[in-house]
Amino acid sequence: MAKRKGATGTKVTLKDAKKALRMKPDGWRRLTLSNMGITIFPQCLFKLTNMDELDLSRNEIKKLPEGIGKLSSLRWLDMHSNKLESVPESIGKLVGLTYLNLCNNRLTSTGLPSTLASLTKLKSLNLGLNKLNALLPTMVALESLQELALFDNLFTRLPEFVKALGNLTRVNIQRNPLLKVVEDDEEMETEKSDDEDNVFLVHESRLCNLCLKKCKDPRGNHLKVDCVRSKFEEMRSYSGLVTPNSVAAVNQDVWRVRS
Repeated sequence: MAKRKGATGTKVTLKDAKKALRMKPDGWRRLTLSNMGITIFPQCLFKLTNMDELDLSRNEIKKLPEGIGKLSSLRWLDMHSNKLESVPESIGKLVGLTYLNLCNNRLTSTGLPSTLASLTKLKSLNLGLNKLNALLPTMVALESLQELALFDNLFTRLPEFVKALGNLTRVNIQRNPLLKVVEDDEEMETEKSDDEDNVFLVHESRLCNLCLKKCKDPRGNHLKVDCVRSKFEEMRSYSGLVTPNSVAAVNQDVWRVRS
């Protein structure tokens, strides 16, 4: 379909893009340009004003242009497995987005714009396999968010705002250097986890009464919990959200516990 231009990657023309545009059963128009060796975001796409879904995954794109905000009809954007180091502020103009996949790139926390908080219709956000260690507290505005992937990053703790997202039902924060919080009499000591397999996100309904009471310490601290392993064993597997475009079921209200 597209013409290859050697070291500069694959060149996608407007004609190519129009040929690849497909109407889905739900009436949405989807353009798939995945795994084509594209290195530069195709400027011709800005002329496709009726595009609802865009898949540019598995390419070699290093930068999203500021003009990305012009694609105001987008509801679904997949940029996983590229070489992005940052996301432009203009992405906040895509207020109709319900799905955003930025997994498996080179994103750092400073590369995420504050305008992500403007995507209030977003239901699924995948930020796994990057270099993130924090998220902006303003992302608490993502009140429609149902799925959040943070696996394989540099988080030492779950971002606080996550607990306030009332519609969030799926989370994956596996393979991060999470810190364990341990109570030592009246003092709290924070230590780095030596074995991440011993750190879990567990819904309070899975804890026994004694452990739940410990978790709900009057001071609001998360403590070490010696709970029966079988109560949360299934939470370890994360049936999805371990690949760039998958999801996993983990309940919203979670406690961090250590076996």
